[in-house]
Amino acid sequence: MIYSLQADHGKRIPLHDEAGFAAMRLVCRVAADTLDMIAPHVKPGVSTAELDALCEACMREAGSIPATIGYHGYQHASCISVNNVVTHGVPSKVKFLREGDIVNIDISPLMDGWHGDTSRTFKVGTVSILAERLVRMTYEAMFAGINTVRPGATLGDLGAAIEALARAQGFSTVRDFCGHGIGKIFHDAPQVLHYGRAGTGIVLEPGMIFTIEPMLNVGTHHVKVLPDGWTTVTKDRKLSAQFEHTVAVTDSGVEIFTLSAAERAGLAAGEDAQVRAA
Repeated sequence: MIYSLQADHGKRIPLHDEAGFAAMRLVCRVAADTLDMIAPHVKPGVSTAELDALCEACMREAGSIPATIGYHGYQHASCISVNNVVTHGVPSKVKFLREGDIVNIDISPLMDGWHGDTSRTFKVGTVSILAERLVRMTYEAMFAGINTVRPGATLGDLGAAIEALARAQGFSTVRDFCGHGIGKIFHDAPQVLHYGRAGTGIVLEPGMIFTIEPMLNVGTHHVKVLPDGWTTVTKDRKLSAQFEHTVAVTDSGVEIFTLSAAERAGLAAGEDAQVRAA
């Protein structure tokens, strides 16, 4: 493995070669396909445990295993976060989706030693105008960050772009969680903040692979972790949404490994990926 001469919080940043890119394309396609599969099952009356079981079965059928099972004691194949749950919602047999909910499903398959990571926020039936706008703007904020990725740009550029869009829409950006390097290691360097100052931070180099996964809140950015040690909610109990893609810095720009089928179709047709997803 080759590493950047830069370090993030004392950790070396891997620079992946084409073999690493190829492995990541495979496992990240499993991740994307799993969320494509789960989409029609996200409806009123289904439990979050049922959705988790479907995600696990899909990942295993594709030849991967859920990287989250056993990770720091976590016992589920996905994190499923409903409404004011910001992240790390624990699937439950007694948590049923209702009309008007928004729900984020976050999955991380592991295949042949490589990790994929992606999440999407789904709408359950007809949602409020505010929820609709939050979901759409969170998706656009993720792409605002992705669109800054190229050699020579900085992670500060990425965070600043996300934060600027969120603020312009009256939303806040969660600061307690961030994106991360990924590959052979699930959570690696660098840390990818979803706020920041342009022109600062790690300078992007070809071969870097990391997640971009902004969480936008309707209210303040403050969050709290519930007694289960995982479920994280907005302190003011207002709505939160998240989207996540795994991306790589290429010689000329960015490659998105976790595109949905709709996003891939849009790109093949020469459209902006944002137009055809979410």
